[in-house]
Amino acid sequence: MNWLAARLARLMVCLLVVVAVIRAHEARPCYLELKETGPGQFEVLWRIPVLAGMRVPVTLKLPANAKDLKAPDIQELTDSLVERRWIDAGPNGLAGQRIDFPGLQVTITDILVRVELLDGRSWTAIIHSSQPYVDIAAPQSHLAVMGGYIVHGIRHISLGADHLLFLLGLLLIVKDRWMLIKTVSAFTVAHSITLALATLGYANAPVVPLNLAIALSILFLGPEIVRVWRGEPSFTIRHPWVVAFAFGLLHGFGFASALTSAGLPRVELPLALLSFNVGVEIGQLGFVLLILLLERAFRILEIRWPHWVQAVPGYTVGSLGAFWTIQRVFILLGGAQ
Repeated sequence: MNWLAARLARLMVCLLVVVAVIRAHEARPCYLELKETGPGQFEVLWRIPVLAGMRVPVTLKLPANAKDLKAPDIQELTDSLVERRWIDAGPNGLAGQRIDFPGLQVTITDILVRVELLDGRSWTAIIHSSQPYVDIAAPQSHLAVMGGYIVHGIRHISLGADHLLFLLGLLLIVKDRWMLIKTVSAFTVAHSITLALATLGYANAPVVPLNLAIALSILFLGPEIVRVWRGEPSFTIRHPWVVAFAFGLLHGFGFASALTSAGLPRVELPLALLSFNVGVEIGQLGFVLLILLLERAFRILEIRWPHWVQAVPGYTVGSLGAFWTIQRVFILLGGAQ
């Protein structure tokens, strides 16, 4: 086993026991758009993600003074539930009002809020589960919005078990530090390309087949890790950065779903894309740094693990890759019926 895999396998066993029971998911956000169309009157767009056939359990609670002008229009899409409403909030509008999101506090979902007022002012905010409401009278600066998207990017990759597991599989294959730098850099460049293309609307990938392809990318690494243990050569082992780049293109589409599924206005996309990608990179580099620091700590402490424990990380990558592949095949077939 190479320099990283031997030590990484020992230190990661406890972490992977936890990861093994985590369900892979995309932490796609909800989206709320409030567009003032007349004095005190608003067109409301409320989009809730649907994951594996189940919608995120978050509801929209408008202020008590907001009355429907006509019946809401609800549209069920493959990946989301879209509700359009037309409300009258009275002569003072929604200024100084609070909008609540019951159920958000028990999820890992964020909510992107976009407000456009009749006088031309507009602002965007990102609502997290720790504060499940938004005050309309508290617009955010561009710097605050950028910080919110950065945090959203960090949360997205940190809670995306499949992305992190693929990255872990690559770490178990690399032979030395220089190859590690090349591999992580290739993955970063690749997913940044497709993240930008998908977010800006130049390319897209259907969610269900995409998630299946991401699961297959993890499954692909399982046998390669076993070959490393046996000292057998392969193209992936000699050139892991090539594999990282190729599959990184797929994972970039997965990252993009956190923005494209929200239906942000095009004027918001450049700032959202830049900030979100920075957050993804911070989360990714933080994960790699954590692995390397733990590896060094265990090496200094000279902790020895049984052989079967050393094999747990590699078999976890392959087993979860196989499980998610089978699961997503059934979801794909179920959606095709």
